Amino acid sequence: MSSRSPKKSLVFGDSSVDAGNNNQISTILKSNFEPYGRDFEGNLPTGGFSKGRIPPDFISEAFGIKPTVPAYLDPIYNITDFASGVCFASAGTGYNNATSDFLSVIPLWEELRYYEDYQKKLRAYFGEEKANEILSEARYLMSLGTNDFLENYYTFFSDRSPEFTVEEYQRFHAGIAGKFITELYSHGARKISLGGVPPMGCLPLERTTNLLSGSDCVEEYNDVAKDFNGKLLELVVKLNKELPGIKLVLSNPYYILLEIIDKPSSFGFENVEVACCVAGMLEMGYMCDQFNPFTCAIADKYVF
Repeated sequence: MSSRSPKKSLVFGDSSVDAGNNNQISTILKSNFEPYGRDFEGNLPTGGFSKGRIPPDFISEAFGIKPTVPAYLDPIYNITDFASGVCFASAGTGYNNATSDFLSVIPLWEELRYYEDYQKKLRAYFGEEKANEILSEARYLMSLGTNDFLENYYTFFSDRSPEFTVEEYQRFHAGIAGKFITELYSHGARKISLGGVPPMGCLPLERTTNLLSGSDCVEEYNDVAKDFNGKLLELVVKLNKELPGIKLVLSNPYYILLEIIDKPSSFGFENVEVACCVAGMLEMGYMCDQFNPFTCAIADKYVF
């Protein structure tokens, strides 16, 4: 296999990149029902939190590989399918184990254990040399962090707020990100994209709870997202200096998504304050089923 071969995508993270691993675990945080997947091939709700494909699918296709990245826990796939890319992500997870415990989803460090299991299967299938080349040439995608703040730190029953200041909490999670990336590196990963967090104060659920400010974006949360992304960038610079041969980049969605939120019509959207789900105010996956009369019929005009 030459370095010019299509790059495989190995995916870690939360609902932004979960291809359906949560289907196989005991949690209420699933999306394996209609109308999810209604624009997917065969109109199948695969477990991705989307009406069609999810970001890693488009990245895989852009690299000339197949148009979807399968979930590692999906029993219909095997190592021949995973050789061209695989997703270990779990909706609802975060850097912190306490975040994954909230909705009983897969902790980030367990995603790493699945990756280690995947390596063993890959070596058994391809042999040591070829498997190592696949692993070193693969693109490693990480996308998580929002849940650590919105489902953990800022919930009214959280025990994190008294324990950490916001900045301490940000640095704590940036530290976890660093340890995780270092672990990936020790397992052969060299090309890693670390995802930042979006303007989370503009999510419809946060707008809904911001009634006193006219349901505007919660700027406090947006500021926290920007600051956290800044700390992740510092981490990227640090690890690129410390880990020989690593190519680590920060994929920061903040400003791109904020531009779409500020100027939706420029991107073909009409609805930005509410979501295509549950009257637009509570975009929780398990409340968006086909029997809910408030789930929109046409999602293309909604940013969320």
